[in-house]
Amino acid sequence: MSAYQHPEDLSLAKDLAALAPLEAQAFLGLKAAAERSGGAIPAKYRELISIAVALTTQCAYCIDVHTRYAAAAGATREEIAETAFIASALRAGAAVGHGLLALRLFDAAAQGAAPAARSEAV
Repeated sequence: MSAYQHPEDLSLAKDLAALAPLEAQAFLGLKAAAERSGGAIPAKYRELISIAVALTTQCAYCIDVHTRYAAAAGATREEIAETAFIASALRAGAAVGHGLLALRLFDAAAQGAAPAARSEAV
């Protein structure tokens, strides 16, 4: 985990939930539905998907938890490696897709279109 993320931080999860109980309940309900057994997607594949998402969102805690669950569900080291490269290819593809957006916005700006208003925060 990064210098900012430590496994001990997970001990704060109860505090976080207590401070925002409605949101925590909604999150835990969504999490339970997404991670349920008996769905159309078998547990191993659910975990590999979860790892791919965790890699692209860079959630160290999620990578830790779902890698353990994937191992318990029968995933192999090779499947973890392929998952990492699938996730990286999709992340790279998203950058290319946003590159298309940047070109379109550049072309509009070059043709004299007014730029979008800048936020005070930017």
